[in-house]
Amino acid sequence: MTERCDVCIVGAGISGLNALFVARQYLSRDQRVVLVDRRTRVGGMWLDTYDYIRLHQPHPFFTAGNIEWTLSKKREHLAAKDEVLDHLSHCLAVIKRHIRVTELFGYEFEKAEELDGKVRISCKAGEGYPIEIEADRLIKAYGQGVETNAPLKLSSACARSVSPDYFDVGGPEMRVSNAPVWIVGGGKTGMDTAHVLITEQPGREVNLVAGPGTLFMSRDRLFPRGARRWREGDLMSSIFIEMARRFDGFNEADVLGWFYDNYGISLTPKTGNFLLAILSEAEKETIAAGLNEVVMDYLTDVVDCDGGTEVVLRSGETRSFEPGSWVVNCTGSLIRGEHPYEPYASASGRVLSIQNRSVTIPFPPAGAAAYFLTHLLFLDKLAEVPLYAMDLEALRRKAPQYVMGAGLGPLQLHNLSLIAEAVPARQFAKIFYQSGFDLDRWFPIPRRLRASAGFMLTHKRDRKHHRRTLDTLAERFGIRCEPVVGTGQA
Repeated sequence: MTERCDVCIVGAGISGLNALFVARQYLSRDQRVVLVDRRTRVGGMWLDTYDYIRLHQPHPFFTAGNIEWTLSKKREHLAAKDEVLDHLSHCLAVIKRHIRVTELFGYEFEKAEELDGKVRISCKAGEGYPIEIEADRLIKAYGQGVETNAPLKLSSACARSVSPDYFDVGGPEMRVSNAPVWIVGGGKTGMDTAHVLITEQPGREVNLVAGPGTLFMSRDRLFPRGARRWREGDLMSSIFIEMARRFDGFNEADVLGWFYDNYGISLTPKTGNFLLAILSEAEKETIAAGLNEVVMDYLTDVVDCDGGTEVVLRSGETRSFEPGSWVVNCTGSLIRGEHPYEPYASASGRVLSIQNRSVTIPFPPAGAAAYFLTHLLFLDKLAEVPLYAMDLEALRRKAPQYVMGAGLGPLQLHNLSLIAEAVPARQFAKIFYQSGFDLDRWFPIPRRLRASAGFMLTHKRDRKHHRRTLDTLAERFGIRCEPVVGTGQA
């Protein structure tokens, strides 16, 4: 069977919905979009992840385009999993009022090729039923490619190894056991898991193996409440601009130190990870008060020896382990594994690919790249504007983990500068206004207008510095970080 359409979008998570939101602005009612996803409904990674996950940011800033939430909660509310899934379904319903959308849920994307000015996409259903789609444009909205965590494979039969993605950490099986819990991973999943255990099962022994420690962004500093929004807190755009100006490709420790002093928060005395997660002072204090021990090391194994059981750490140190204790795998689920390289844009400009091997607009990770690049796709500028694309998979393998956090700002600002130059000023302003995930919107309009004016006055000058920084990162770590279109390289 062959489906014919104007646009095919692969992925029905937040990236795919942002691409769909933009597409509706350029398509007429008689044109058609085919939306493909291997899952059974809209939602992306939110369908697969642990039940107690919550948004990092206030809920209005996680959306498709500027579609408003129908949730009757305070602006600062951090939406839970079911609330997020309800909103994503609402976003699809709103978009479908304006354009024709055919949903192909339960279909796995297999391949695509460009022939005779068209893109031919092959997909297959779970039971093996194939389908071919012929489209004018293809958007592969894989986004961050978040993967579920399996339980850790441990040598000892005395360890109960689980993962939040496959086991209910707050459920009855965990509650009837008073055995200690070892949380492996100090990022947002680790914090969420520790918070649930400490608040719902007070008095239980909970230990954290935190690796190098994680630098979080302070929710209290980023999102002042009430009238304080007029005079306190710096806009996220201003923070990124200052951070990117300070970074030269080598001085990430100094830059992250500056960030920590002004906007950061951490549970651990040292920090080696920085992936833009957000934590509040109240969350930190609750978790810190409830933890039995924080181990600044990596877990290698749990082994039986000399009639006892031990936690073995990468440094060679060990810790005693009570038989029957739980080991919860909360290691990172972002930018994992190795995938084939693919540029974000095909040479013709008909195919857009949002994934970690060719990242252009990294923040917010929830759909920003799909939103901005889909505009370029429909403006026929995707294969013209020489955006820098960074291979985040390679950077994560080759660089110290906190380098990535420092390098995302220059990448973001360099590319937004080029987009601002390529799109007519009035249209660019409209595009920004309709990006509902812009965290600057937390603040009053006068403060946002001053920040926008500052960006427009300085972005061309700053772009030269950002380009030098990105070139330095590429040479220093031997990774792809360069324009892939607009220069004959596509």
